[in-house]
Amino acid sequence: MFTSGILFDLAGKLTEKADIEKRMSGSDFWLDQIKAQEIVGRLKSLNRLLEPLQALDKAVEEVTLLVQMVAETPDPELEKELETKAAAAEDAFEKFELVQMMSGPDDARNVFFSIQAGAGGTESCDWAEMLLRMYSKWFERQGFAVGMIDTTPNEGAGIKSITLDVRGPMAYGYLKSEIGVHRLVRISPFDANKRRHTSFASVDVIPQPDEEAEITVAESDIELEFYHSGGAGGQHVNKTASAVRVRHIPTGIVVSCQQERSQHKNRKMALKILTARLRRIEEDKLNADIAKMYGEKGEIAFGNQIRSYVLQPYQMIKDHRTDVQTGDVEKVLDGGLDTFIMAYLRSKLGK
Repeated sequence: MFTSGILFDLAGKLTEKADIEKRMSGSDFWLDQIKAQEIVGRLKSLNRLLEPLQALDKAVEEVTLLVQMVAETPDPELEKELETKAAAAEDAFEKFELVQMMSGPDDARNVFFSIQAGAGGTESCDWAEMLLRMYSKWFERQGFAVGMIDTTPNEGAGIKSITLDVRGPMAYGYLKSEIGVHRLVRISPFDANKRRHTSFASVDVIPQPDEEAEITVAESDIELEFYHSGGAGGQHVNKTASAVRVRHIPTGIVVSCQQERSQHKNRKMALKILTARLRRIEEDKLNADIAKMYGEKGEIAFGNQIRSYVLQPYQMIKDHRTDVQTGDVEKVLDGGLDTFIMAYLRSKLGK
């Protein structure tokens, strides 16, 4: 089957791991903090990969041995054991494949998860809130911890934007598949004439830097604004201007945070998000599809969507990158996103 390739891969990964561990044992390893953190991150990725890889290698060896034994001496008991081991090998391969899909340097990181309503007023703001509900249910199923960093409600219905702090195993590995414009077609609940409307909202997912990572944004490049956090009123109204809005002058990126009661903590979080966004832009500056999400000319509109959610005149959700589609729209809007996520990840492996 695929034994030789896996054995070669396993040997290479084990050698790389041994080399990293040797470097980490050196007395000067932590002198360059940034480089050291990159190497530690690579070791973590290797360790996540090696366990299922070794399990798969063992399963393939067992199946290969049994195939040889059955060929030499046909035996019903051996054939039954071969079926059991073959099934176990298939399961091990699926686990290994999943890890392969998420072996990137940032895949294990927590994320800043944002939803932004497109043009269209209340229609798009309502769609943004529907997406928030959909993803919130998916987060809950995954056991992810979610905190609200900043939100801008719409005066009518829905939300104009929201940014969440999402923490969980392989958060970026899974959620990077959701970056892009999401399109909704439905009979508008806000149209007295019951006409069909098309709405757009964008999803952005940015890997969070390490907690100890240095914030490298120059003070001269930012403008700070402090304001009162929003709330329902009563005892929870923030009496001080603790919320923080940061504008990065060179790029025009604006980041807000009202998560904490402390102005200092909100400022730190806003700068952390800004650092993560600038890092992503720098890494992907040659990628026009990513760059336009931050440019002034980028539009959350028709032609840019990664997925369409059609509720009228028929019911169908289709991912335009993988051509995966389903008519069970209720399941998807209730957080059933795994089919789309896994199809996208497999497409990145060329499967």
